[in-house]
Parts: sequence; structure tokens; C-alpha cells
Amino acid sequence: MTTNRDGDPAQPGGAARTEGTDDPTLQLLAEEVSVAKETLETGRVRISTRTYHRDALVDENLAREHVEIEKVPVGVRIYTVPEVRQEGDTTIVPVVEEVLVVERQLMLKEEVRIRRVRTTERHQEKVTLRHQEAVVTRQQDDTGKADTTLVAGLGQTKPEGG
Repeated sequence: MTTNRDGDPAQPGGAARTEGTDDPTLQLLAEEVSVAKETLETGRVRISTRTYHRDALVDENLAREHVEIEKVPVGVRIYTVPEVRQEGDTTIVPVVEEVLVVERQLMLKEEVRIRRVRTTERHQEKVTLRHQEAVVTRQQDDTGKADTTLVAGLGQTKPEGG
């Protein structure tokens, strides 16, 4: 049998006897907590953008191509139709005709030569480029003051007017 600090027999489960009664009771105490949320506005933010224009000079080379066509008379007897061929920048397209003789013969009448000629010229033109900056104005409720920040194009910030 176990006893408590005063030498009285201990109750199972740690319950103590109420002084003066024979009925063992266990007094339980409980605390409760109540939590509530509220939204508190500490300030406001206004964001606007400014667009600036500036002129820039575009200086680029422009490439053009045109073709020159030259007909070259050949007048040679051939036995098969030649293929289209490439000689450097020139494409040669054979033109064949059948000539009626006692027998048929292939005659290379002419060749059409197509050569690509590429020229380059400088082109300059003024163009207008735009960029924007964001203006962030933070308004404080308790002081009534406004704090304005200018956000530059590459994520840099600077105070308004600077």
C-alpha cells in the first residue's frame, strides 16, 4: 500500500480524498483559449508606369539578290539530254530541240545561264524606342505620409525625384 506526503493512503490514479468526506473525488481544472483574427490595414500601395520615348539610329547592312539571265547559243549535236548543272554561282539549264533530218538527232541549241549577284548597301533609319518605369506610392495610415519609390527598367529602385 502506498501513502501520500501526509501519510494517508494514496488513491489509485493519483486522486486525493476531499477533507472531511469518505467519498473520493477528483477535482479537474481546465483552461480554455479563444483566438480571433482581424484584418488590419497598415498602408496602401499604388503602382503606375511612366513611358519615355527616345530616338535611336539603326545602322545595318541590307542584302539583295537579283539574277542575270544570259542565253548562250551552242549548236552542238548530242545523243542524250544533259542535266541541269551548277558551275560556281551559275546554274546552267540546257535547252534541247529535235531537228528533223533523215534521222533524228539531238542538238544542243543553247544554254540558259543564271547567275546570282549579291550586293550590300548601308541603311540608316531613325526609330523611336520606348521604355517604362514603375512608380510605387506607399501610403501610411497612422502618419498620413506617402513614400514614393521609382522602379527602373532593370529592377533598380530609386527615390522619386532622384
